[in-house]
Amino acid sequence: MAVRPPRFAHHRFVGDKRTQVVYDLDDPSLDQAVVDELVGHGQLLAFAPDTLAEARNRGYRLARLSRNRA
Repeated sequence: MAVRPPRFAHHRFVGDKRTQVVYDLDDPSLDQAVVDELVGHGQLLAFAPDTLAEARNRGYRLARLSRNRA
C-alpha cells in the first residue's frame, strides 16, 4: 500500500487532473512510485465526498490497477 501524501492524508481517492484517472490509495497494488510522480507534478485532486461514485460523477475513471477491487 502506498503512503498517502500529507495533504491527502484523510482521502482515499485522489485524481490525476492530467489524465482524469482516479487512484484508490487503499489499494495494496498501488505502487509508491505512481503516488510520488503525481505529487511531483502537483496535479492531484481530492473528492468530496471521498467516494469512487463522486470521482466518476466528475468524469474520472478508476486506474486499471484498481479496477478489479472496486
